[in-house]
Amino acid sequence: MQSSIPLKPHSHASDAFSWSLRSGVEAGLSQTGLDALRATVQEQIDDNKILGAVTAVARRNKLVFYEAQGLRDMASGHALREDDLFRMMSSTKSVTAVAVLMMQDEGKLSIDDPVSRFIPTFQDQRVAVAPPGTTDSAQVRLVDAHRAITIKDLLTHTSGLSTSSMGGMTVASLVNKVERRSDDTLASYVNRLGSLALDFQPGTRWAYSATDGFDTLLRIVEIASGQSADIFLAERLFQPLGMRDTHFNVPPEKRERIVPLHQRANGAWFNVPSLFGDGPYQHISGAGNLFSTAHDFLCYELMLLNRGSLNGRRVLRPESVTLMASNQVGALFADVYPDWTGGHGFGLGVAVVADRAKGQGRGLGTFGWGGAYGTVTWSDPELETAVVSMVQQPGANLTSEIGPVLRDAIVE
Repeated sequence: MQSSIPLKPHSHASDAFSWSLRSGVEAGLSQTGLDALRATVQEQIDDNKILGAVTAVARRNKLVFYEAQGLRDMASGHALREDDLFRMMSSTKSVTAVAVLMMQDEGKLSIDDPVSRFIPTFQDQRVAVAPPGTTDSAQVRLVDAHRAITIKDLLTHTSGLSTSSMGGMTVASLVNKVERRSDDTLASYVNRLGSLALDFQPGTRWAYSATDGFDTLLRIVEIASGQSADIFLAERLFQPLGMRDTHFNVPPEKRERIVPLHQRANGAWFNVPSLFGDGPYQHISGAGNLFSTAHDFLCYELMLLNRGSLNGRRVLRPESVTLMASNQVGALFADVYPDWTGGHGFGLGVAVVADRAKGQGRGLGTFGWGGAYGTVTWSDPELETAVVSMVQQPGANLTSEIGPVLRDAIVE
C-alpha cells in the first residue's frame, strides 16, 4: 500500500472563507446534486435510521450546503437546529492529533519521542502474552517490550495500549487493573497508565485504543505546552479558527443546545445516556469528550484542507498536515477489517483513502475520522471539499450515503 499520499496544492490559493451560503455553481457543483444531498439525508430520517442531522459542505472555500434536518428530541418534537451542540466522541481524536503536531511545529516534541520522555511511568513497559483463547489471567505472561512506545505509536493506534477487541477481552485486559476514579484529572489518570501491560509489541499491529492512547497524547500536549488542555486548545486552535462553540465543558448558557442522544429499539426512538455524560468534566479526555457544532468543525476541516491555515491564521505547518494525512502504518489498518478498512491507510489520528474505488465516493487522499454517536467529518484534497455530518445516534455513519452523492454533484 502507498505509504504517503501527498496533499496536492489547493487550486484556489487563498485560504479566505466566509460563512455565507453560496450557490453550488460558484464552486463547481450542480444544484441538482445538492438537492440530491438533501434528499439523501431526508431518506435516512424517513427510514428511521437517524432522527436528524446537520450537514455542512464547503468546496473551494465556499459554503455550498448548511442545513439542519429532522428532530433533535423525539419527546418534544423540536426540530434540530443548525447551531446545536453535538457530542463529538472519537471525532475529538483528530483535534488531539493536531495539538500534538502544533507542539512538534514549535520544537517542543517529536512524534518519534518515547512517551516516557514526558511521562516517566511509561518506562520499561511489558507486553501480555498468552495461548489463543485464554480467559484466565493465571495463564498470562508478561514479557519485556522490544522498544518503548512512541508518540507516533499512540497517534496511529499501533502502541498496544488499552486496545479494543471485536471478539471480547484482550489478553492485557485480563491483568490490567487501572480504572478511572471520580476525582481523576487527565494528569492523575494518565500517570497511572504507564503501569499497564501492552496488548502486543509496539508497531506490530493496528488496534484501536478507544480512550487511553489519546488521553495520553493530550496529557503530553499539556506538559509540552505548559497549559491545561482546554485552555491550550481554546487559545491556540479554536479561537483562531472561529470555532466559537467548541468546548470540553459546555458553558451553562449553552447547555440547552446539547442534542439529546437517541437510540432506536422495538420500532421507537428512546433517549439514552451518553458514555461520558454531559459534564462538567474534571478529566478532560483527548479521546472523546469534546462538544462542537457543524459550523465549528467545518472551519476545522477547512483549515486542514487549506494545509494548516484559515483566513490568514496559520495553526499548522503545511508539512505537518501532509504528515497527518499520509498513511503511516503500511497495510496494518487495511487488513484489520477488510470490508471496512480495506483501501485505506491510517495517518495521525485519521483514516486516509488510499483506493478511490473503496473511498465511498471520496477522492484519493481524503482524511478524517468519526465519533461513536454519528459525527463524521473529512477533508478531501482531490475533490477540494470539506464535509461535516452531525448525528446523535450510536453507530450511525452517513459517509457511504453522502460521499457518492457529493461526487456526482461535481460538474467542474
